[in-house]
Amino acid sequence: MNPDLILLPALAQILLVVVLYIHLAAAKSQAAQRGDVDESRRALYADAWPEPVIQINNCIRNQFEVPVLFYVLVLVLWMLNAVNALTLSLAWLFVGTRLLHAKVHIGSNVVPLRRRLFSIGVLLLLSLWVAALLAIVA
Repeated sequence: MNPDLILLPALAQILLVVVLYIHLAAAKSQAAQRGDVDESRRALYADAWPEPVIQINNCIRNQFEVPVLFYVLVLVLWMLNAVNALTLSLAWLFVGTRLLHAKVHIGSNVVPLRRRLFSIGVLLLLSLWVAALLAIVA
């Protein structure tokens, strides 16, 4: 199997972040046009923005927490030449959970569902970690 394939889920995760930033820019622009922004506080205080903007911003912040570990694991698996059908599937499933998590986060924002998706993603990440560990000791 081509080890470079493991980079595709990482690129997809990066694309998710880019799309969220575009969505944030559009939401901020719309909020400013509607006059829903406290202009005197907007530079320093998140609560100067309406709730939909805060939701998207919080979602983006989440993309720089657990996914950072995913990026590292992808690189470790790639460097160890430990990319196989299992690790590739786990990586794509992780990205799928992040995509669904983001959709819920900026949509209905149902916290129990978000937490479930987050937890599944963490379990997938732990599975990738075990795969990397096994590749190192093998």
